Order: sequence, then structure tokens, then C-alpha cells
Amino acid sequence: MVRIINILKYFLIFNKEIIFLILISIPNVFKHLFLIFLIMEKTQSFLKYKDELIANAKAISASGKGILAADESTSTIGNRFKGIDVENIEENRRSYRELLFTSEGIENYISGVILFEETLHQSTKDGVKFTDLLNSKGIIPGIKVDKGTIVIAGTNNETATQGLDDLGKRCATYYSQGARFAKWRSVLKIGKNEPSELAIQENAHGLARYAAICQENGLVPIVEPEVLVDGTHDIDECAEKSERVYSAVVKALHEHKILLEGSLLKPNMVTAGSESTNKVSAQEIAWKTVRTLLRTIPGAIPGIMFLSGGQSEDQASANLNEMNKLKDVRTPWNLSFSYGRALQHSCLRKWLGKEENVADAQKVFLEKARNNSLATLGQYEAKSGDSGSESLHVKGYVY
Repeated sequence: MVRIINILKYFLIFNKEIIFLILISIPNVFKHLFLIFLIMEKTQSFLKYKDELIANAKAISASGKGILAADESTSTIGNRFKGIDVENIEENRRSYRELLFTSEGIENYISGVILFEETLHQSTKDGVKFTDLLNSKGIIPGIKVDKGTIVIAGTNNETATQGLDDLGKRCATYYSQGARFAKWRSVLKIGKNEPSELAIQENAHGLARYAAICQENGLVPIVEPEVLVDGTHDIDECAEKSERVYSAVVKALHEHKILLEGSLLKPNMVTAGSESTNKVSAQEIAWKTVRTLLRTIPGAIPGIMFLSGGQSEDQASANLNEMNKLKDVRTPWNLSFSYGRALQHSCLRKWLGKEENVADAQKVFLEKARNNSLATLGQYEAKSGDSGSESLHVKGYVY
């Protein structure tokens, strides 16, 4: 029997045709043993990375640190460069990412960096691979793996995220290239009868499948169900609809047997819509965001890494700070950040694509990183003269 199993291990990579032929051609007694073998092999494939997944998820969500989202696509970073009159060519993109990653002391505030595929392969001007540079600082490299969104037929332009077809192969490649976590963004909008149940279930399934494929290949999945801030809705509608979305996502994660301890969540904060006239305080945003999470998210997930969602740099820090200052509320997860625009906006405007501005731009970037580090501890205090009050909201924002 041992010899048979060894032969099966050699020939099978869960090929459906081979499995079907074997099942219809062997006696029942061996059929049961064969099915047990398949289950054991699948479990062992998952358990291969179990300890590593848990360790990396804990490290990324470490107290006082957060994630730098530097995974802007070529077109998105082009829009940022356009605002500072910098040409969108690979060398400028590489130089800008080098500015961020070589900032002295970045490791004091940043535990992980999400990279775009182009950046994963790039190096500093001295020839040091970005992944090696980050690892040398104790910062874990990650990778954006989704391929954007597509409209779900029969809906009012609601979307689902693409990229599952070849995700297993890509994750295995990214792991071999140094990535240890991944990000996949699903987008849902608030409106009359929206998000629809169809959109919720489609996106929840996609996030769970993505998470399973990541864990099978050694990558910690960052699960990102973003309920967009676009619209005139009030904060209570955002809370109610975010709760529906998060509940569906967690149910799908359980159904796909995701290792929660080896996963992270990147949700939106619960706020009023960008066009709402009912503005609310950071304290109310903090309480209603945490309340929504407590009602839906298991404590086994070690970290909640909030997206900034177009908030200004100051707002993103202040809201996160108030969450970590809440009294008489026990939260089982670290509440931290995974910010792109809210860490980089002022830095870009200080850099302007000029080598002589690099040191000053790094100083501004580190200031924003430190502010958010303090916010994860409930110790952030806005100072007069701080840059960062400009709204960064872009309607229908895509990466």
C-alpha cells in the first residue's frame, strides 16, 4: 500500500481526470483509502506553511507598526506623477519607490510593504533588490495580486474582482521572489438597494478563494472588502451595510477553511458618505467602526489594517488614533493601517521628481509614518502647521 501511495504522489497533482479514472476502477476498500490519501495530501499542502503564515501575520500586525501600500499600478502612479509634473517612466517609478524604502528609520513604523509586480523585480540604484532591502530592515514584502474589477451582469454597475484563474501559479512565483503576503481588493458601493446580495456574495466568494490559494502557496492573504465612501449616505447606513458585507466575507472564509490566524483584514472605516452633509466626529467614526468589527470579525485574525479610503492624511491618523483610545472596549485584534495616499501625498509634493529634494521628501514621509505609528497606540496628537489636511478622495477610485 505504501508503494501505491508513493506512486500516486508522483503522478497526481489533483488532476481531475486521473482521480475520476482511479475512483471508478478500484475496489471500494481501496477507494476509501484513496480518498483519505487525497484529503491528507491536501491538508499537508496547507499545513506546510501554517507556522510561517501565523508568524508573518503577527509580525505584520505588530504593535506600533503598519503597512505602506506602494502597490499603485503604472496608470495610477502616473496620475500621481502628473500632479507634480513628473514623467511616468519606469526609472522615475523606481526612483520614487527607492526614496520611500531607503528612508532611514522606516522600519520603526512600517512592518510590511505592498508592492506592484514591476516593483517586486526592481532594485536600488546601487543594485540591491527592493525585496532584499526591505528584508534587511525587518520589513516584510507583499504583492498586489488582483487584476482589477469587472461589472457584474444584471447589476447597477456593481463589480467583482478578477484574477483567480492563474493565481496559484502567480503566488508560487511571487513567494519564490521574496513576497510573503498578498493583497486583493474587492469594491462594493452604497446606494439604493446596494450593495446587492449578488455583489456581496460574489465578492465574498472571490476573497475567500483568493485567501485559500494564497495560503496554499505560503502568502498571508490581506482580505480587503472595501465599502466605498462615495455617496450621500450617513454613517449609520455605512455601518449597517459594512456589517452585512463583513459578515458574508467571514462566512465565506470559514467555508473555505481559511487559517484565520494566518490572515489579515483591510476594511474601510465606517464614515458618512463623501457627499453627505451630516459630518461626524472622529470619536463617532471610531466607535461605530469598532462596533461594526466587534459584531462581525473573529478575534483569531491578528490585525485589522485599515485602508484610508481617500481621507486626508490628518483624518486617517486622527480616526485611527481615536479607535485606539476607546475606553471600556476590548478589541481582540491590533488596529493599524495599510495606507497609500495617506502616507505618500505630502511626500510626493515635496519630492517633485528632483534628486535634491529626496532628503526633505523622506523626512515628510517619515513624519506621516510616525504619526500613524503613534495612532496605533492612541498617542497621536495633531500639531499646528502639520501638512495633510487636503482631502484625497477620488470618486470610484481604482489602484
